[in-house]
Amino acid sequence: MAHAPHVVGVSGSPTAPSRTTVLVDAVTREFAEATGGTATTIELAPLLGELGAGPYRSHLSPRVISALEEVEAADIIVVGSPAYRATYTGLFKLFFDHIGQYALVDKPIVLTATGGSDRHALLVEHQMRPLFGFFQSLTLPLGIYASESDFRDYTISSDDLRERIDTAVTRTLPLVRSHIDPEARYAGVDFARPDAF
Repeated sequence: MAHAPHVVGVSGSPTAPSRTTVLVDAVTREFAEATGGTATTIELAPLLGELGAGPYRSHLSPRVISALEEVEAADIIVVGSPAYRATYTGLFKLFFDHIGQYALVDKPIVLTATGGSDRHALLVEHQMRPLFGFFQSLTLPLGIYASESDFRDYTISSDDLRERIDTAVTRTLPLVRSHIDPEARYAGVDFARPDAF
């Protein structure tokens, strides 16, 4: 790869500790390890008061602006929110309201969510995917949902969830690699052969 990708996770949970943060951090680290990159997880809970400081980005604190810029500069973004009133949290939406409208165009986005039970699993497809469709992002096909039963004391205790994370990483890795390093798409291709494509 041309450079070591930076994978940034964003946890939209308004509380700490948080199962959502545990999930986002685990997925962020898995993608960073698989791509030979670095991982950072941003928790929005400590930024709650500062995100509400004003309607415009220029009203926000340096700490919030730094978090926004880190997400905008990321090579791969892992986003997550707990289910709240059948959708993502207001905190999650408020943060992404301040992201530049075209800052995430074609960026690989990994969608994750948590909820009290499997009844909330469609949050990933029905709420989160359309939001990042607005940003014209490359939302990866396999989202990752986890319920309370997948955790114990704010650690992942479910082998099934770990397997879902591994599957999401393994199956989307070729897409991610080809996107963040376009030259890799044609590595080893003999352009002189008529059947090369």
